[in-house]
Amino acid sequence: MRWDNLKLRLKLGPTARKRMLIAAIVLVVVYLACGSFIWWSMHQPPETFGRVMAKMPGPVPFLLFPFETLWTHARAGNLQVGDAAPDFSLLKLDKTERVQLSTLNKQQPVVLVFGSYT
Repeated sequence: MRWDNLKLRLKLGPTARKRMLIAAIVLVVVYLACGSFIWWSMHQPPETFGRVMAKMPGPVPFLLFPFETLWTHARAGNLQVGDAAPDFSLLKLDKTERVQLSTLNKQQPVVLVFGSYT
């Protein structure tokens, strides 16, 4: 008996249903547009991505979108196990000269370690 009363109270008229449908469609379109914009920015250079994320309101993108999954796919690259590392050069700690990977690799094997030691 209670359930029937509750259903009667919650019944929406055709105008209210139509407005709810329009609101839901608008929310889905806005969600997809924002998600597409974040996905696009992730595939841009880091400077562009940083500018876009600096304008995002707080933790919103992290809460509303599968941010970590998008980021992992966007920055995955196309190297496979066994591929040669891309050539790059870095400034030495004392800033006297630059060291290039291809030069070091000709002299001896090189091990690249990515991580933090702090």
